[in-house]
Amino acid sequence: MRKLIIITVGIIMALPVFAQNKVVHGRLTVFNRYPVKNVEVTSKKAKSSTMTDSLGNFDIVCYDKDVIQIKPKTFESVSRRVAQDTDTLEINLVFIDSKANREKAVGYGYINEKDLLYAVDHLESQNNDFCSYSTIFDLIQGKLSGVKVSNGNIYVLGGNTSFSGQTQALCVVDGVPTSNIEWISPCQVKSIDVLKGSDAAIYGTRGGNGVVMITLRK
Repeated sequence: MRKLIIITVGIIMALPVFAQNKVVHGRLTVFNRYPVKNVEVTSKKAKSSTMTDSLGNFDIVCYDKDVIQIKPKTFESVSRRVAQDTDTLEINLVFIDSKANREKAVGYGYINEKDLLYAVDHLESQNNDFCSYSTIFDLIQGKLSGVKVSNGNIYVLGGNTSFSGQTQALCVVDGVPTSNIEWISPCQVKSIDVLKGSDAAIYGTRGGNGVVMITLRK
């Protein structure tokens, strides 16, 4: 009888753990168009792994609040946190373009040579994960090194200010200086960069605190 009680208690205690298991369905693409094949996808807490198929799809077992990790060669690494309501993930990988990486990407079977050569020549603006950011300020904070965003204000380290200073960086959108970029959706952005020091001199004293350059898709 005692053994039965112990077994029963053990099963009851284990149920919450098993209830946390879930299967997340996902798809990997590159240039927001082409499926990425033969890429390993792992879950940090559940310690499970799988490979993407010929269409870039994958199914992986993970826990609630797990982290899905993707670290393929030739692409930027990606981590995605699994929320309680996360059932599917659409992830666009960012290709690190170089002659060696083009050869590796084809050699590892991630993408065929014809599609890759066309993409790097014609789809440069698609080679980013900008749409995964909620706001333009999240994008700036996440993509630009040496930059801090606080209450919608942007500060560039290395200009005539510091993160604790009060002087903001100059924002330039499609070549036009502006004081308001809140309206910009991350998906509208073609490229984003930061200028400081002599590189920002073209904007005179206004560029002395650094310049955030944003080019939008036409």
